[in-house]
Amino acid sequence: MKWVKGLALMAGVVSLAACGNEQTDEVSEDNPLNVVATTSMIADLMETIGGEKVSVEGLMGPGVDPHEYQPSTSDVNAMQEADIVAYNGLMLEAGFVEAFEQLDERGVSTIVMADALNEGDLLVPEEDEEDLEYDPHIWFSVSHWETITTYVADQLSEKDPDNEDYYQANAEAYLVELGELRTYIEERIEEVPEQSRYLVTAHDAFQYFGEEFNFEVVGLQGLNTQTEAGTGDISQLADFLVDNEINAVFVESSVSPRNIEALIEAAGSRGHEVVNAGELYSDALGSEEDDAETYIKMYRANIDTIVDGLAD
Repeated sequence: MKWVKGLALMAGVVSLAACGNEQTDEVSEDNPLNVVATTSMIADLMETIGGEKVSVEGLMGPGVDPHEYQPSTSDVNAMQEADIVAYNGLMLEAGFVEAFEQLDERGVSTIVMADALNEGDLLVPEEDEEDLEYDPHIWFSVSHWETITTYVADQLSEKDPDNEDYYQANAEAYLVELGELRTYIEERIEEVPEQSRYLVTAHDAFQYFGEEFNFEVVGLQGLNTQTEAGTGDISQLADFLVDNEINAVFVESSVSPRNIEALIEAAGSRGHEVVNAGELYSDALGSEEDDAETYIKMYRANIDTIVDGLAD
């Protein structure tokens, strides 16, 4: 996978468009589809399903926050020259809106992950979130990622029908791996007592995880990392930690730990000891050095961190 230095509309606005940048030669290992993906999760999925038939350029590397990311000139050029641009949607990549509109105007093919899901599959924010009608962190539902996997295989098959069997076979193999991931998650969660299944994090990225695996999730910031937590938010959450006897909170790889550190200090001032139980990957994958460079490795690393932090 290649990373280049560095769009999203509401789900359903833009889907695969079989127009611009058409590839006239047969797609092969020597002549792959040029795919540009916004986030590291999506780049990993496109590479997994596309295999040797695609060449994937990821715009955002490990630890990069897609909520705040602004595309560079080289990013925009890469997208406009691509055969396919793959992105999340639901305003996760808010800085890309204009660039995505240009892709639509130019007829560049796109695959939008959120288009794989029905409106009823999406979580609605409990509080008003500027520019976010739905929670965009859909990758933290393994079930949604399974649906998206099938969708991506279908979209690649539509773009490149000669290799449909190849894409579908890759998707079927990956679905088996996702099933094994689900089993691992469920088995590890059993180590955490039900009364201890609170996940307190820097921002509200894990609601789909909580919904699927029966955790109460509380983010200090909102769904968007651009939403700042005030002293009142920190004080209120510190009271919540005390009232529910929560002793562990988590920082995130793509979010400053400053607010979580303030939360721990606020709880301590109330005579309640809270520890930083570790770093979670939220809006980006980790690095190869951290053994978290794929979606499955990232999710397993998160589960290990969560369970090890809460099971004691």
